[in-house]
Amino acid sequence: MSGVALQSFAHGRAHALELADALGAAFGEIGVHKFPDGESRVTVAAPAATTILYCPLDRPNEKLVELALAVEALRRGGAARLVLVAPYLCYMRQDKVFHEGEAISLKAIGGWLGSLFDRIVTVDAHLHRVTDIREVFPDREAQNLTAAEVIAGFARKQGFSASALVAGPDAESIQWVSRIAGVLGAEAIAGEKTRLGDRDVRIAFPPAKIEGRAVLVADDIVSSGGTVTVAVESLRRAGAADIVVAVTHALFDAAVEARIRAAGARAIWSSTSVPHPTNAVSLAGLLAEALRDEIENEKRK
Repeated sequence: MSGVALQSFAHGRAHALELADALGAAFGEIGVHKFPDGESRVTVAAPAATTILYCPLDRPNEKLVELALAVEALRRGGAARLVLVAPYLCYMRQDKVFHEGEAISLKAIGGWLGSLFDRIVTVDAHLHRVTDIREVFPDREAQNLTAAEVIAGFARKQGFSASALVAGPDAESIQWVSRIAGVLGAEAIAGEKTRLGDRDVRIAFPPAKIEGRAVLVADDIVSSGGTVTVAVESLRRAGAADIVVAVTHALFDAAVEARIRAAGARAIWSSTSVPHPTNAVSLAGLLAEALRDEIENEKRK
């Protein structure tokens, strides 16, 4: 057995096929049969010596079980090296105990995935106190890529230039938005967030910098959409001429999308890290570049 192949479940098939084409790797779809009691029967395609398993881990609980079943079948089928490509990596938010009795999900899921795979590749992992993905997977090869440059390139093709403003909703986002702004040659700015209660957030931007300008609101992840919606409203009130939201991981539903648009966003662009109606920015090239060494290593054997 030799070579490199890429396999994916049905939920990630379209973007996995795009990646397989970019890599020049064979593609196989993993079948899942649901039993009436909720269990799954997982059937993999024939593995290669190096098998890349593509699986965006949004809505993760069921996916994680099926991922483990796929790994068992691939290893038993002869895969010597397994690479997980999870453009969105779940359970990274909680990296410490906030209340007695809580699990540290980053350690639990990170340790478990590390026991299954030889290499893990993700994009813009939502890390806080842990800043290096290699701390999540200390005994494995691990890469945390960023979609910032890809998003910036797409924004440029859509007409955003150095005269635009790239805005983050809060101070935490400034490092990320600065990378996008750097590619565009544009100015980066972060909103000043004030939390007035559990659900009441205010975000302020200086009108002198906003009025009459095109603004790209950028964030790594949008789920409930509250912060981004408030940021868009604030920018609209400050006189922005055009507002577009760009996000790596679109985890929000149709109702949240409608609220963001109603607040004043002309468009919402998300990356293909998670299948979503707002997908506009392909990650296939970024991921293929990171995985090219798997192809080269197999050729040298």
